Amino acid sequence: MPVYEYVALDAGGRRQKGIVDAGSIAAARQKLRESDVFPVEIAETEDRKQANRAAGGAVHLFRRVGLQELSVMTRQLSTLLGAGLPLVPSLSALVAQIRHPVLKTTLARIKDEVNEGNSLTQSMSHFPEVFPPFYINMVRAGEASGTVNLVLERLADFSEAQQALRMKIRSALAYPIFMFFIGGAVLFFLVTFVVPNITNIFSEMHQTLPGITIFLIAVSGFLKAFWWAIAFILVAGSFGGRFAVKKTEQGRLLWDRIKLNAPLFGELNRKLAVARFSRTLGTLLQSGVPLLAALEIAKNVVDNRLIAAEIQIAAKEVEEGQNLSAPLARSGFFPPIAVEMISVGEQSGSLEPMLLRIAQSYETEAAASVLLLTSLLEPIMILTMGVVVGFVVISVLLPIFEMNQLIR
Repeated sequence: MPVYEYVALDAGGRRQKGIVDAGSIAAARQKLRESDVFPVEIAETEDRKQANRAAGGAVHLFRRVGLQELSVMTRQLSTLLGAGLPLVPSLSALVAQIRHPVLKTTLARIKDEVNEGNSLTQSMSHFPEVFPPFYINMVRAGEASGTVNLVLERLADFSEAQQALRMKIRSALAYPIFMFFIGGAVLFFLVTFVVPNITNIFSEMHQTLPGITIFLIAVSGFLKAFWWAIAFILVAGSFGGRFAVKKTEQGRLLWDRIKLNAPLFGELNRKLAVARFSRTLGTLLQSGVPLLAALEIAKNVVDNRLIAAEIQIAAKEVEEGQNLSAPLARSGFFPPIAVEMISVGEQSGSLEPMLLRIAQSYETEAAASVLLLTSLLEPIMILTMGVVVGFVVISVLLPIFEMNQLIR
């Protein structure tokens, strides 16, 4: 059913904005009048096609529902349901206050479907671009156990924990990345604009120049003449690499292997993968999702096909009656301490809290590793810039010193 945005006047003459579901504009106007609201403007929302399950297209990059918006919405819905408010009025309250256009339209359609008799899980599954499989399976488990509000609270906790970890990593990497681009821009300007103006003086004097200065002049001339070609190669290489990683299986596997084996960053990626797997699996099991279904979801969360393949093998062995810890230990991707904690959790019947404890531990370790790496990157970048600038200064000053010697 289409969704319409409207501007209307209430019984007191006050303007109000909102959205309404109806089969046509005329039906929308009638629906508003029945609610004692008199429409002034009404139009079909531009985001309906994005939220429509039949469209099947991806949500626009800049209108995508982010983790923060989804987390806030989940927390609010959990609070409303926990306070005893029925599902449809709770969804109506959320639709009225949410500002994100795609999420607002999506919730309006979900409310409409729930009102028609569908379950919350069925309605959410029609919008995979907003609600991932992990989210939908947890809601399904909550509906089966009659604890939707508790499951939504756990989902909000999970989303907030993931968001906090991402923010820690991004904030730690922000300064080194900023320094890299600013430093690169300054060096490029120095070599392509400042150095040629100075070295032209030496060329006009027909003086024999030191080898280091000749090399600098050659590099400067090359960058000044072919900077556009270098920029094109970098941009084309970036797009080509992204295409290979996203569109080809060999490229994806190669990139995932590089992420796990890269110096310094490989160990960090392993910790992040273990943390994601443990938190996702623990949260799903805690919400009542069966182990095999939880493993199927968790393997897609680690963001690495090599580790996902090992989790798939572990799931098959669990289906045959084996413990989870044994195949994870044989994979070589999971640290021995994590495997041992999973084994203890299986034997003691406390696998869920043990997985969440593993996740908390490795998230803390990953954040500490990022801080350590950034603390190493900063002096390395400063030292590198100092060496390059020193090379430029020496290359320029050396001919001047030789000229002074000749004058004397």
